[in-house]
Amino acid sequence: MYQKLIAFFNRHYRRYHDLMFYSLTLAVIVLTTVLTIAVTRDKNQRELVNSREKEIHVTDFTVKQKPIYVALQEAGLDNREVSEIVDKLNSVTDTRKLQPDDEYSISTTTNGQFAMLLLNQGLTRYFVADAGGQLVAGKSDVEILTRVKSTAGEIQNSLFESMLKDDVTVPLIVDLTDAFSWNIDFNTETRNGDQFAAVWEEHYTRDGVITGQDLVAAMYKGQVTGENYAFYYNDEFFDKTGKITKKMFLKSPISFRGVRISSRFNPNRMHPILRIRRPHLGIDYAAPTGTPVQVVADGVVTFAGKKGGFGNYVEVRHANNYVTSYGHLSRFAKKTKKGTKVTQGDTIAYVGSTGLSTGPHLDFRIKQNNKFIDFLKMKNRNSALRSVPKEQREDFEEVKELYMQALNEALAKALPPAQNAEDTQEAQ
Repeated sequence: MYQKLIAFFNRHYRRYHDLMFYSLTLAVIVLTTVLTIAVTRDKNQRELVNSREKEIHVTDFTVKQKPIYVALQEAGLDNREVSEIVDKLNSVTDTRKLQPDDEYSISTTTNGQFAMLLLNQGLTRYFVADAGGQLVAGKSDVEILTRVKSTAGEIQNSLFESMLKDDVTVPLIVDLTDAFSWNIDFNTETRNGDQFAAVWEEHYTRDGVITGQDLVAAMYKGQVTGENYAFYYNDEFFDKTGKITKKMFLKSPISFRGVRISSRFNPNRMHPILRIRRPHLGIDYAAPTGTPVQVVADGVVTFAGKKGGFGNYVEVRHANNYVTSYGHLSRFAKKTKKGTKVTQGDTIAYVGSTGLSTGPHLDFRIKQNNKFIDFLKMKNRNSALRSVPKEQREDFEEVKELYMQALNEALAKALPPAQNAEDTQEAQ
C-alpha cells in the first residue's frame, strides 16, 4: 500500500508540485491583497481624521468690533496662549497703536489649535503663525500696481458735478482745481460748455483696492479763462510754456465748491447793516459755514482772534510788504496762532458769520505798504515764480508731448467728433 502511494507520488510529483506551488502562491496573493486593502482603508481613515483635525477655520474682525485678545480668548485659547500670541505680534508692530478700522483674522484648526493671526494695517500685513509648535512673526508689504487713467468732458452746472458723473473721486477733482488755483477762480470763472480733461496714475492692489491717485496732466478751456494746461514734472505743475503754474498768490482763498462773490472791492459801498456809506476794502465770498479758508500765499500769522465787527479774524504777513486778512470766521484751524508760519494753500480757518454779518461768508482783504488794494485787479497777482531749467527743457518737452497726447485722446472719446476736431486744430 505505502509502496503504491510512493510510486504514485513519484510518477505525479512534478504535476502536484506545480499545483501546490500555484495554490500556495494564489493564497499568498489573496491574503496580501486583503491585508493591503485593510491597511489602506485604515490609513485613509486615519488621514481623513487628520485632515479634518487640520481643517482651518478663519474668522475676520476689525479692532472696533472686537479687541484682538478678546477674539483669541473666544476662539478657545487659554490666557497663556493669548499672551504669547499678542507678545509675538508686538515684536513686529505696536498693538497699542491699532486703529478702529484695522482688520485682522484668526485661523484655528477644527480641534481648536491656533494656526495664524493676520493683521492688516494700511498697506502692511503682520502675521503670527504656529510653525510646528513654535510661534513665528513677520510682516509683508502689499504689492501696489499702477495704471494710467483719464477723463474729459464739458461743464454742466459746475466742474465738481461734471467730473463726479464720470466717477472721478473727490480728492482727484480737488487736485485738478489746485493745479489751476493760481490761474482760474472756479467760484466765478466757470461757464457751462467749458471743457476739461485730466490724466492720472492710479495705484491699486491685486485685489482691486485703490490706494491712491496722482494727477499728472490737466487741461481746462473756458470762455472766461481761455486755455490752461498743467503738466506734472519734478514735483511741480508747469504750463505749456514751461512756466510753473504756482504763482505768488492763489486766485481765491476758498476752493470752488458752493462759493460765490457776494460783494466786491468798492470804496463807496452802502453797508448792509449800518446803512451808511462805508468803503468795502475787500471781497466777500459767500459760502456755507465750515467751508475751509486757505491762505493765499506763504507767510506768518500776525493775529488770530476776535476783532470788532470782523468777529473771528486772522491776519497774515507775506513777502514784499503784503498783508492779507480773513474775517467773520466760525473757527480757526488748530495751527493758526500768532507767530505760526503758513504755506500757500494751508487751511487756516473756516467760513462763519461772526461779528457784523448778515450771513455766512468770508471777508477777504489784502494790502501792500499798509494800503488796501483790489485783489481781483492786482497786476502781479499771477506772475510765475520760476520755469523749467534750461538743462531739463528737452526732457520736459518729451514728457509734455506724451501728456498732451493722452489729454487729446481723452477729449476725443468724450466730445463729439466735429467739436473735438476744431479743438485739436486750435491746440496745434
